[in-house]
Amino acid sequence: MFKKSVLVALCAVILMSGFAFGADADAKKTQQKVVKGQKGGNRERWPLAVQAYSFRKFTLFEAIEKTEECGIKYLEAYPNQVISKDILGKDGKPVKLWYNASDEIKQKIKDKLNKHNVKLINFGVTWLPDKEDALREPFEFAKEMGIRTFLTEPAADNIKLIDKLAKEYKVKVGIHNHPKRGENYKYWSPEYVLEVVKGSSRMVGASPDTGHWARSGLDPVEQIKKLKGRIVSVHLKDINESKKDVPFGTGVCKVREILEELNKQGFRGVFTIEYESNPENPIPDIKKCVEYFNKAKAEIKPVKRTKRPAGDKKTGEKSKKQAEKTEKTEKKK
Repeated sequence: MFKKSVLVALCAVILMSGFAFGADADAKKTQQKVVKGQKGGNRERWPLAVQAYSFRKFTLFEAIEKTEECGIKYLEAYPNQVISKDILGKDGKPVKLWYNASDEIKQKIKDKLNKHNVKLINFGVTWLPDKEDALREPFEFAKEMGIRTFLTEPAADNIKLIDKLAKEYKVKVGIHNHPKRGENYKYWSPEYVLEVVKGSSRMVGASPDTGHWARSGLDPVEQIKKLKGRIVSVHLKDINESKKDVPFGTGVCKVREILEELNKQGFRGVFTIEYESNPENPIPDIKKCVEYFNKAKAEIKPVKRTKRPAGDKKTGEKSKKQAEKTEKTEKKK
């Protein structure tokens, strides 16, 4: 009887150990899946963010809360938005968001983001300094906050320096466009954007606003085609005949065609909703945009991405040695 009891107990121990091992293995698999979703691993095909400027009547902390309410996981912040009514500077006034935020304030922002399951993914439209020492400050800020892309309208002669630090910090920089205005403003034109980024790495490109193109009298789909291969993120908008923002699919911007064209190009960047209408309460309209986007995303099947030519991983251009080797091979034939 005693031997039988010992045998039963031993089998139970072995069985429980098996369950524990299986549970541990499942936990490790889950951890591996989480790691793949983090920076440096596999990324979501088309992350959807909302630009905090949509909530410009509110603080950054309130914008984070509203981002979660809209069912969106990513936020694109903009400079000089009041962070929180409870975060005050030495002058007793609410602190605004900028690169020089203290470590304490940056931690409070991170805590608020984590509380609402929101990730700060982009930052702009912002100014980037033209001196290397000063330019490192925004890139350090981006690195610490997990920001993937800066949106900016830089001086053309500053691109080389921006490209250098973008590669060093692994933070992309996208040239943004606003509506056509005056003779001196040129970034409304995709051709000019291409001219400015020519020769730079793929860390620097375009972050177009489809609504502003329409406001400039341009067909957004045709402009997307012109920028093929150089788009790093997109402000996706739809506007009506009066040039006011409206929910996706109800205006003149051909949102579905834009998404289909970007899919053909193998685009895998961030889409941002910047909804400028109804600033007091844009949430109902933003939710309609989210619903439209998610439905289109599910229906538009991803195309297989083509590999860049051997050579520079950033530009896709063959190195001089590779070109010479290819030439010799062809001569032998």
